[in-house]
Amino acid sequence: MKILAIASLLVVLTMATVGSVQAQGGKQVTPLPETGAAAEPRIAVLENGLTVLVLEDERFPLASVRLYVRTGSAYEDPAQAGISHVLEHMVFKGTAKRKPGEIAATIEGVGGYLNAATSFDYTVYYVDVPSDQWRLGLDVIQDMTFGAQVDPTELEQEKNVVLSELVRGEDNPSQLLFKTVQGMVWDGSTYGWPIIGTRESVSSLTRQGIKDYIHDRYQPQSMLLVVVGKVDAKDVLAEAKRVYGGLTNDRPVTPPQPFPLQAKGLGPQVKVMPGEWNKAYLSIAFPIPGLHSDETVGLDVFAQMLGGDRTSLLYKRFKYDKRLVDEISAFSMTLERGGLLYVSATLDVDKVATFWRELVDTFAKLDAADFSDTELARAQLNLEDSLFQAKETISGLASKVGYFQFFEGSVVEAEENYLYSLRNVNKPQIQGLLDAYFQPDKLASVLLTPAGAQVDAKAMEKTVAESWPRVETQKAKLMETLAAEAEVIQVGPHALVLLPDATLPYTAFSLSWPGGDGLIKPERAGLTELTSKVLTRGTKDFSAPEIQEYLSDRAASMAAAAGRETFSLSAKYPSRFEADMLKLIKDVLTAPTMSQDELERARDEILAEIKQREDQPTGLAFRHMFPFLFTGQGYGIFHQGTPETLAALKRQDIRAYWQEQARQPFVLAVCGTFDRQRIVDLAKSLQKSLKAPETAFSYAAPQWNSDRTLDLKLPGRNQLHILRVFPIPGEGHADSAGLELMRAALAGQSGILFRDLRDKQGLGYTVTAFTWQAPNVGFMAFYIGTDPAKREQALAGFDQAIANLQKQPLPQEELARAKNLLWGDYYRDHQSLLARSREAAGLKVKSLDLDYNHELIGKAQQLTPEDIRSLARKYLRMDDSYLVIVQP
Repeated sequence: MKILAIASLLVVLTMATVGSVQAQGGKQVTPLPETGAAAEPRIAVLENGLTVLVLEDERFPLASVRLYVRTGSAYEDPAQAGISHVLEHMVFKGTAKRKPGEIAATIEGVGGYLNAATSFDYTVYYVDVPSDQWRLGLDVIQDMTFGAQVDPTELEQEKNVVLSELVRGEDNPSQLLFKTVQGMVWDGSTYGWPIIGTRESVSSLTRQGIKDYIHDRYQPQSMLLVVVGKVDAKDVLAEAKRVYGGLTNDRPVTPPQPFPLQAKGLGPQVKVMPGEWNKAYLSIAFPIPGLHSDETVGLDVFAQMLGGDRTSLLYKRFKYDKRLVDEISAFSMTLERGGLLYVSATLDVDKVATFWRELVDTFAKLDAADFSDTELARAQLNLEDSLFQAKETISGLASKVGYFQFFEGSVVEAEENYLYSLRNVNKPQIQGLLDAYFQPDKLASVLLTPAGAQVDAKAMEKTVAESWPRVETQKAKLMETLAAEAEVIQVGPHALVLLPDATLPYTAFSLSWPGGDGLIKPERAGLTELTSKVLTRGTKDFSAPEIQEYLSDRAASMAAAAGRETFSLSAKYPSRFEADMLKLIKDVLTAPTMSQDELERARDEILAEIKQREDQPTGLAFRHMFPFLFTGQGYGIFHQGTPETLAALKRQDIRAYWQEQARQPFVLAVCGTFDRQRIVDLAKSLQKSLKAPETAFSYAAPQWNSDRTLDLKLPGRNQLHILRVFPIPGEGHADSAGLELMRAALAGQSGILFRDLRDKQGLGYTVTAFTWQAPNVGFMAFYIGTDPAKREQALAGFDQAIANLQKQPLPQEELARAKNLLWGDYYRDHQSLLARSREAAGLKVKSLDLDYNHELIGKAQQLTPEDIRSLARKYLRMDDSYLVIVQP
């Protein structure tokens, strides 16, 4: 029955419908034959929430009756694993109306067929009967699902049957492979154990436990009754109400949540399992999203082209051409909350090493462009054909419409959506899926070998690591292309960076100047923050509310920001409003009103923000950190100011500061879809309006404070917060790449600090490390929030982590994790247009290359454990460190 459940899923996963497919490149594919117009399903919801779907089909004197229940192995807990499957067995062992065996006899006695199947996300009971017996079908299924007696004696016997089924499954290579790999990919989730359960969980099931499970999960509101065949819909709906309408619910239904996919995998992971086999059996799985994702159809198409039939890439290359395997296939298995891209192969064990090496090489070089237009169209057509074939029988049609209604909430619309998506899958979409999910670090593989075979799992993992570059490495080619396409135009002392990206009809606009707090004296602290708030709140044409309405009417955003060494203005807007937005931006920059009224509003906002920050322990610590660490102008002041400095600031102070700040050489970066000439004209216009200063701003190196400890008090709080700060060089230094790599090794939920101080010692909920770098200065900080009584233990934990870094090189797997994190964080952080425009403006204004961050991570990939140890000894010196503590 487990096999039936998985097989039914795979049928649905390759659904499509009739019609024509226009191949990429204009090739017309022969359409599937049209069928006669089918009746649309009738759908009704009973008062108890049970949904009834009836589809009249008079082709044959048959009726198929199915009841879907929203429960399966993914709704179980570990102690009851397999209970859904055992219940499926027990419904045949006696009900309120029928003795053991009588249910089957009743249905078979009228020439019918009955069965049930358990999956991860649902259980389905079904009977196929002559059309004049559909009422019997409704009654029998209701009796099975709500009248199961679960006799203790019958239960013990059936548990032995299930255990025998479990053992038999482990004797089957295919089932053993899937059972093992699902635990690797879905470890820690309810998809991670077999539908059938485990020996221990099945053996421990009791009658009361099953009764409680029925009472909990078998709610009418969680069910769908499907009747398809030569029936009258009105009669069926009336009978369904009579038979099922009296059932009641006693608890709400909580919709299942998708399992989060890790941005970075834990692999490659390979398990080799010797046994009494004649052949070698291999499975490879990659986690993918569940069936509600809009990427599902593209993954179906990719799997079909990869290994769906004898025309597929893997079959032709490894079965037909190279003759390395007996069988090889691939499919996309999408469940409700997650899925798998699954590849399997059978071969002689003496061919494993060669096959694995060449398979990994194939995966590494795989590119959507390698598939021809004909291959793409063929895959689309065959997936479409699968749906057509499913409609051929009454039972298949019932399965199809039931699945669509149960999981998608519709039949016709869901089918049309699938077909539309299928026909519009293209190569760029496939490439995006390859980049997102077909990654070596997400690979989980199981190999069954004959006993005594010399196959090493670590060697197989090493082959993957060495031969298959991370997707980030593949993306790096794209980034290099984008960098090559970036156009830098010098406009007097200013720079214009154009980053065209026509993916979306939006524009991101970022303008940066050097200066910020570096242009003001300590007694003017808060002036830059106040200016950034007032700048965008009025022009000669618009008041502050009118500007907000203007932006909202164009789905646009605009904001200024002040930093310790820069000042910036950013905007994002639909490209069709480019002319409007560029005019507004120019007016904001060249003719801001900076009214007294808006100044007072902004001052009140900053004072409120200061109070709010100082109500939070971490906010208090970070507000005071820079004035504690540094002295003098720029870095050694309170960026938001103090109530006293803010109170002293006047409108003429803001206007004078802006006049000086705006005249500094700017960098304008624009990313997305834009009119090049318009942007160039704006830059030239700003050059004329914002005259360059006589003396350009220069980044100064701040002085570190001589005091080493800052104790802050925040009464009435529960936790102690600790920051241990180590000085490091500024941006552009030769050691920056290694310091970022060290930070990545220390931070994160699987990082050194988290594992030791939280997981092992239980010292606090949050523990991490981070770096901050400016042009001439930087620091690395360790942070933890902990119980005040554990202060010394937490500090000792930091000390021990540092001592370990300095004493011995990091294990290779730790370093690999850190390198992967750097790549993953980089690409996640650089997806949006605004992130890219801000990065370009921010780098260029500090005279750094546009690909500085990308190159930094590339350099980090070349570093060794010994390099990290050297950096730890060089910079993580306790005598040079600073300590910031917030005490309750």
